[in-house]
Amino acid sequence: QVQLVESGGGLVQPGGSLRLSCAASSITFSAYTMSWHRQAPGRERELVAQITSLSDINYAGSVKGRFTISRDNRKNTVYLQMNSLTPEDTAAYYCTALSASLQYWGQGTQVTVSS
Repeated sequence: QVQLVESGGGLVQPGGSLRLSCAASSITFSAYTMSWHRQAPGRERELVAQITSLSDINYAGSVKGRFTISRDNRKNTVYLQMNSLTPEDTAAYYCTALSASLQYWGQGTQVTVSS
């Protein structure tokens, strides 16, 4: 059974940092494009960052320069380092794994940016 388990969310003050992790199991992790999405209350889910199996990376414009996505294929884990957080980054963050024909989602982890 495929599992994506996110961790690292929490409450942080504006300007602070968090690092999210997503541990995958039961997939050939290195072959998957891994992504982070987020969804804030009342807003559509949006792609935040994506890293392909070849480590090509894309970011949403709103996080470029502040967030960094990375992967460790030995640990089957993808990370999202989030710096200079603002209240607008408050959302549930979801990890996804995408192949040519399949997509899996994690259960999400909440990030709240507030003073």
